[in-house]
Amino acid sequence: MFETAFTVGLTQFARTLSFPERLQHRTARNGVLEAWRLRNTGLDGFFYDVKTLTPEEIYYVSDAISAEGLILIVPPSGGPMLTVCENIDEYLARGGRNVKVLAVAGLGGSALGAAAFARNVADAVGEPVAAIVSGYGLGDIVSETIGANFLFGWLGSIRGDCEVIDDVVGRPRFGAYDDRRAGDTPVRTCLDVDTVKGLLADDRLSFRLLAGHSRGNLVLSEALYALKDEKPERLKTIAAGARIVTFGARITMPPAFQSVIDVIGDLDWYGEINSRPKIESDIRVPMAGHSTNTDMLGALRVTTLLKSILADTSESGEAHAADPLALPAPSPSDHVVEITAEDALPEPLPPEAIEAIASAEPVAEITTSVSETPPAEALEATPSDKPDSVPAEPIIADAGTAKARPATSRRKNPPSRRKG
Repeated sequence: MFETAFTVGLTQFARTLSFPERLQHRTARNGVLEAWRLRNTGLDGFFYDVKTLTPEEIYYVSDAISAEGLILIVPPSGGPMLTVCENIDEYLARGGRNVKVLAVAGLGGSALGAAAFARNVADAVGEPVAAIVSGYGLGDIVSETIGANFLFGWLGSIRGDCEVIDDVVGRPRFGAYDDRRAGDTPVRTCLDVDTVKGLLADDRLSFRLLAGHSRGNLVLSEALYALKDEKPERLKTIAAGARIVTFGARITMPPAFQSVIDVIGDLDWYGEINSRPKIESDIRVPMAGHSTNTDMLGALRVTTLLKSILADTSESGEAHAADPLALPAPSPSDHVVEITAEDALPEPLPPEAIEAIASAEPVAEITTSVSETPPAEALEATPSDKPDSVPAEPIIADAGTAKARPATSRRKNPPSRRKG
């Protein structure tokens, strides 16, 4: 708990040092939002494992703590310092081509929470992770007043409609901001959604794992559905080689993604009211809430849970065990062998067998008369002359074989029931 308090205090202190400079550029906007941003940074300190970040990384991101659309490259603990990228081109230039995992945090939307959640994911997969900062602007104040933060699963579109306020007032041009300004019509989506969509749509990038927490799941969902409308073939390519793991909220994803795992805590009331009720949880963590900060009681331990998920799905083969991010190979039971009408027909007899049957001598006809009466000896037989045992079932000889089978037969292997 002391480490979390120290990290949050250090972040606020570093943020205070850079406030005069930021106030010179957008005085009214930064002056109004600063108190809200400090509050959201504190929320992210409570809900995310911020102690995994080093003091150097905290100072590095403190100046752009709420810059929506900012891209971070976060390596695992003990590795090099995280990298801040202002747009997709800089992300590619700084090594983004080799990053295969994308993580999106929610709640406060600060760079502190985004980096901490990505660090947990990076520790689970053992490689760098790309993170998108959700940010906090004037549009977020309006959507928060309406209640979108508590019902973002149902009122998620409100936040996108309110983004126009920040575009009109002006904000830093991070992420996919230039693409938003290319058209003549106002954009009704959030900048973080556009940035995630821009990364996924880029053919130079290939992601094998998409992870989200809380409102970050909604950002992933909106970006994937937007990609489905604009580039359906690209979405199919991503879905064929990537899986999705969500924490803290169950949000609908495009049907093309067959490997979606939803993780939620039993005590997570906030995640439940923001989840789709028709979607069942794949993993329910006992006595766990919405926080992922391991200093808190009942936290969702993202690193441990994600390691377990990847280990369970990689047990299908040696190739997947070597690459835990790869999708598991389909089991043999998943393959259905189709039998055509030609395959079901018996094979024709060879000519030799046909000639042998034609040249065979006819069998003498045996006729019996049903009107004949049995001899008197048979009628006067005593019970001792009857056979000792009588078969329980009549025996019917199979045509063409010398074996016999009972008249009634039972299926040994009843058809299995598959979950609908």
